[in-house]
Amino acid sequence: MKITTTQVTPDIWMFTFAAGQSYAVRSRDGWSLVDTGLPGHAEPLLDELARLGARPQDVRDIVLTHFHMDHAGSAADLAAATGARVLAGAGDAPFIRGERPGPPPVLEDWEVPLYESVHANLRDVPPVPPCPVDRELTDGDTLQWGEETVRVIAVPGHTPGSIALHLTPSRVLFTGDTIARHPDVMLGVFNTDRRQAVASFHRQCALDVQTACFGHGAPLTGNAGPALRAAAERLPA
Repeated sequence: MKITTTQVTPDIWMFTFAAGQSYAVRSRDGWSLVDTGLPGHAEPLLDELARLGARPQDVRDIVLTHFHMDHAGSAADLAAATGARVLAGAGDAPFIRGERPGPPPVLEDWEVPLYESVHANLRDVPPVPPCPVDRELTDGDTLQWGEETVRVIAVPGHTPGSIALHLTPSRVLFTGDTIARHPDVMLGVFNTDRRQAVASFHRQCALDVQTACFGHGAPLTGNAGPALRAAAERLPA
């Protein structure tokens, strides 16, 4: 259960797992997590946070960009260990709570071998435990993390209730899996509705962004906006 920790900005760190990534954001009010990685990673993730100076009780919010196991897998254990509230898109909240199974992706032909390969590597991962969702987020909702106003953007398509987070003062964007980088910026794979996913991709790429943090792939730091807009131009709406 190895985790690699990378500093993205002075107040943001990325945790990389065997599949997927999550992020920690430090503010004057405490710490917030964006996604939680695969199941079974709560303890090593808390160890990494401790190395950054964060105690379990310092974690205030856990925001899940979508329900997939590499993003919501350790949410229940982390919420229990920290007392943090869990927030997620309204469309994915029932899947995160375990009230019903989430929909499978509709794969393009070229995605089938990639999907099979990814899931073959996750056969030994334990199932995702249901996690209470304390607040269901919808498009235009805002959160306040210290000085940061966090705007919630509904970005359906990868999953029905996928969300992105735009930290407007610092111009940071957390895209979840609707945008990836491999190595160039691209539409995320394994979508439930490709048409919606493309529209969500274009919506995010039009934002004022300095730093882009993806669910898969290295963040774009510095002037991320032009790279996002260039990627949007390559992908027909």
